[in-house]
Amino acid sequence: MELTLKNTHFLLLPEKAIFLPKHHCLLIADPHFGKAAHFRKAGIPVPEKVHLVDYLKIESLINRFAPKEIFFLGDLFHSDFNNSWHDLEAFLSLYPKIKFHLIKGNHDILPEGFYRSEYWQLHDQSIILGELVLSHEPEPSIPVNTINVCGHIHPGVSLYGAGRQKLTMPCFFVSPERIILPAFGRFTGLAKMECGKNDRVFAVADKKVLEIKLSS
Repeated sequence: MELTLKNTHFLLLPEKAIFLPKHHCLLIADPHFGKAAHFRKAGIPVPEKVHLVDYLKIESLINRFAPKEIFFLGDLFHSDFNNSWHDLEAFLSLYPKIKFHLIKGNHDILPEGFYRSEYWQLHDQSIILGELVLSHEPEPSIPVNTINVCGHIHPGVSLYGAGRQKLTMPCFFVSPERIILPAFGRFTGLAKMECGKNDRVFAVADKKVLEIKLSS
């Protein structure tokens, strides 16, 4: 799905990521790598292949778009250290020509040394990328003529059938000055969004991104 805001072109992808043709980069929010191991440690049987699928999605995006940079908009790793961190760095090592950025989120609590490795450029706060303000949480205010692109919320939209059927799907939530990405990680919840008259919702449905027409 192609989207243009303030003369900036975005590709909203069914992999729950954004590609920016102008900047040759990918934006990914809230992958929560390591969450499966974190839950297994707590006695909840979640298979590690939950994250394998996400790695395969990133690999596919890299092969398709050949990005020069990839920005993770926070919550890269779910919580305390576990061996899934080594899996993540092993995956990144396969792409030495790509610059990986992390804008720290509330779940990125590992000691600083982990993020200071050769694989990462770490950002403790929001950063400016041309006309974009990249952040983890939505910024309360941004410079004039810029667009805040963020994550954190895990936005979702509910669709209702003729009966009592209800389907809630991840979505890109778009306001005139903000785009909130869906959580990239598969093992995350969804937050139903309250929509204003100037908001737009793009649902991720299987292998497509579809704009949902909101009732007035």
